[in-house]
Amino acid sequence: MVRAADRAERPARTSVWLEGRQRAARGGQPSGLDRDRIIQVTVRLLDAEGLAKFSMRRLAAELNVTAMSVYWYVDTKDDLLELALDSVYGELELPDPESGEDWRDQLRALASGYRSLLVRHPWVSPLIGSFLNIGPHSMEFSLCVQHVMRNTGLPAHGQMGAINAVYQFVYGFGTIEGHFVQRCAAAGMSQDEYFHQAMSTIREQPEFAKNFESATDLMEARGGDTVEEMRERDFVFALELLVAGIESMTLR
Repeated sequence: MVRAADRAERPARTSVWLEGRQRAARGGQPSGLDRDRIIQVTVRLLDAEGLAKFSMRRLAAELNVTAMSVYWYVDTKDDLLELALDSVYGELELPDPESGEDWRDQLRALASGYRSLLVRHPWVSPLIGSFLNIGPHSMEFSLCVQHVMRNTGLPAHGQMGAINAVYQFVYGFGTIEGHFVQRCAAAGMSQDEYFHQAMSTIREQPEFAKNFESATDLMEARGGDTVEEMRERDFVFALELLVAGIESMTLR
C-alpha cells in the first residue's frame, strides 16, 4: 500500500495503464474487497451522484471499509477514475469489421452505442478529455472504429479526419443529451415537462418573440411529439450527413 505522504510527493502519472504493474495480493488487505468490486461500486456512485460529489471517503463508506483500505488496490483517486472510465467502455457492443457487413451499418452502430454510453454515464465526458484512454476496453473500441473506417475506402490521409468528424459529433451530442437528462432529473421533471417550461419562458420574453417564431417553425419541421423523438431525428439525420460525406469523399 502506498502511504498518503508518498502519494503527495510522487509526480502525477500520465496514466494508470503506463504504470507497468498490477498490484499483487498481500497480507492485511480487507477481506471481501478486490479491485473489480471497487471499480463496480465507483461506477455506480458516479452514475448516481456525479463526478463532483465523488470522493474516496464516499466510496469507502459505500464499501463499508476505511478510506485507506481502498488504497491497497489503487494509488490515487485519478487512477480509480481512469479504471472506471475504461470499464464502462466494456459495455459497448463492437461489430466485427471483418464480417463483411456494410461499413455504413457498422459505423452507425458504433456511433449509436457511443452516444448511449455518454448519456448513460454523464461523468464519462469530462474524463475522456482528462485521460489518455489507453485502457484495454477503450483501445478495443478505438481499434474497431479505425478498422471500420479503413473499410470505407477513404484514403489513409483522410481516415483520422473522418473518425474525428463522426466521433467528435457524437461526443458533443451525447454530452449535451446526458447533461440535459441529468438536469431534468435534478428538477424532478420529465424531459418534455422541462422542455415545454423552458419554451414557455422564452416565449414570454418580448425581445425573443420574433426569433422564437422562426425557431418554432424549425422545431415543427423536424418532427417528433416528444423531446426524445425530436432528438433522435436530429441525431439520425446528422449522422447520415456524415455517412454521405464519407461516401462522397471515397468517390473522388
